[in-house]
Amino acid sequence: MAPATPATPAEPEHVGPHPSYIEVAKPYMLQSAIQQCLDSTGLTEEKDSIARLQGVTWIDSVRRSLQLPVRTFDTAVVYYHKFRLLHGSLDRDFQEAAAAALFTACKLEDTLKKSREILCAAANLGRPSSEHAAPDDPRFDKVSKDILGLERLMLESAGFDFRNRYPQNLMVKLAKAVGMRKDHEAKTAWNLGIDMYRTFAPLKQTTPTMAVACIELAARLHDWDVAKIVDAGVMAYKKWNTSRTEVMETLLDMLDLYTHSRGSTTVGPLFTIDTFLAIRIALNQEATAANLPRYTLYAHEPAKAQGNGAPNKLRNGLHPTSPLTPATPGTISPSQAPTSAIGIRGQNGTVRFMLDAARAQNEMREYERYTKAEEEEYEVEVPLEPPAERRRVR
Repeated sequence: MAPATPATPAEPEHVGPHPSYIEVAKPYMLQSAIQQCLDSTGLTEEKDSIARLQGVTWIDSVRRSLQLPVRTFDTAVVYYHKFRLLHGSLDRDFQEAAAAALFTACKLEDTLKKSREILCAAANLGRPSSEHAAPDDPRFDKVSKDILGLERLMLESAGFDFRNRYPQNLMVKLAKAVGMRKDHEAKTAWNLGIDMYRTFAPLKQTTPTMAVACIELAARLHDWDVAKIVDAGVMAYKKWNTSRTEVMETLLDMLDLYTHSRGSTTVGPLFTIDTFLAIRIALNQEATAANLPRYTLYAHEPAKAQGNGAPNKLRNGLHPTSPLTPATPGTISPSQAPTSAIGIRGQNGTVRFMLDAARAQNEMREYERYTKAEEEEYEVEVPLEPPAERRRVR
């Protein structure tokens, strides 16, 4: 019996230590990237809407009970949204994710609260003072430890990017500049700014865009002549480096919220559904006349993907289609990593977080200089020998 041939050892995938994966922070995410994240986690639009509204409502209620500033609320909600986009498939209660987001935001905004204090405030909501629990209650032990474990996932989901946006400061200044009354139109604009965080607009838009959109929507709700404030005076788009397309997208996102989930908002119950529908119809007609896209596109996305102004949804926001690939660099590595390298640390190499996308790309190009297989081709002329004459067989 012939001896077995020894198996040829497989060549290693990398020579030397693994170069690691790089996760680049994304301060902004456009709608196509958000829809892609939702599709990858398997969340339907209905499930996403329910979890998003419940989580933001929980954060708002608890932060009011703890008398935390609105900037802590802004940061907590953004972290909650980013966590769900990356880890939405995890079998976790939305309250744990919301509590972890608020706990992380308290640290970042220097409004320190212990995890037990947050859980205690949530448990005491709606209860008489005689039945209030104490933060050292043993029933908070397990959940408190879970929140501490989720804190790392919160920071990783945000790419350790601590640059946050607070539109309320600019919103107050604009409300004063256009002459809004403090207890009337300005109060509506402030509440609109809170409700706006129930949508994905804070992930997509800049601070001026969000502030301008809230002021315009408040003016429309109170029957102002918006022609005097839209892209005029202190609200000129060029001054704030924004555009009508971005403001229109934010307005329609908020009107989607008030059309489908009016009861879960602060401003929604104060106005009839017909008021919101009338504003929405007027904005749709303006967008159609000016050929404004429903959602802002990444630079690499073709304009024709928008069709008649809706890449992922029709203008009524009911029919999502396939998302487009985002242009913002997410995972950059010499050999492409999975959809997200976060969460698999220790299996396929180290995950490093960077804020500067250009630096990550330069590092990748520098690494490829030493790993790229270079081949050279040479052409050599070799004289052909005449074939030997065949001898005739007799």
